[in-house]
Amino acid sequence: MRLDEKVAVITGAASGIGLETANRFIREGAIVAACDCNEDALGEAGKRLGKQYHIYKMDVTKHDNVKKTIDKIVSDLKKIDILINNAGITKDNFLVNMPESDFDAVINVNLKGVYNTTKAVVPYMIEKGGGAILNASSVVGIYGNVGQTNYAASKAGIIGMTKAWAKEFARYKIRVNAVAPGFIKTPMTKKVPQKVIDYMDSKTPLGRMGESVEIADAYLFLASDEASFITGQVLGVDGGLVI
Repeated sequence: MRLDEKVAVITGAASGIGLETANRFIREGAIVAACDCNEDALGEAGKRLGKQYHIYKMDVTKHDNVKKTIDKIVSDLKKIDILINNAGITKDNFLVNMPESDFDAVINVNLKGVYNTTKAVVPYMIEKGGGAILNASSVVGIYGNVGQTNYAASKAGIIGMTKAWAKEFARYKIRVNAVAPGFIKTPMTKKVPQKVIDYMDSKTPLGRMGESVEIADAYLFLASDEASFITGQVLGVDGGLVI
């Protein structure tokens, strides 16, 4: 019970890595404020995860909506110990074919969404006397990838914000770290052709794609007191992809 009675806000908590992280945290004793713009998916997840999975419809791209939601979470649950900035989207295309709207959409969710949510949460963590913030980056944010200009930019930006915030918030005993997954099985990858999956497997030294629970386990470690002297770091969880 490494997170016993701790309150964790998780964005993008209705599916994929966010849902798996909520499940993992609840098993370790946490109370989860599950935030997502998909209210139906939140409801379905809530039926499975029970009373420790508290549902909040939230659009991370809208500053006012985020602020009101975070205020409501604190009103309901009294505090926020952990923030997992997990919400993210992809709209891949070669740069010459990428509409400006697709660039803006990915930046707004993946980067500005992290800014909006963290800005709303941090004052409560300062008031409480500390906390842990974990941001979802990607190996693409470190090494780039063809056809992912928008995604790579957003995930590289997250690394920059993580390091800036680690320095800025250390005085308040708030730790800030990032996780950089490699190829991970999620609902989105179910739409990927098998030949692409085989290619991903072949490029990963461990010979397979990662599981959502393996990212959740990384979040769990970094959120726990076991990582109490770790801040400003980017933890690669990629099966050796970038070696």
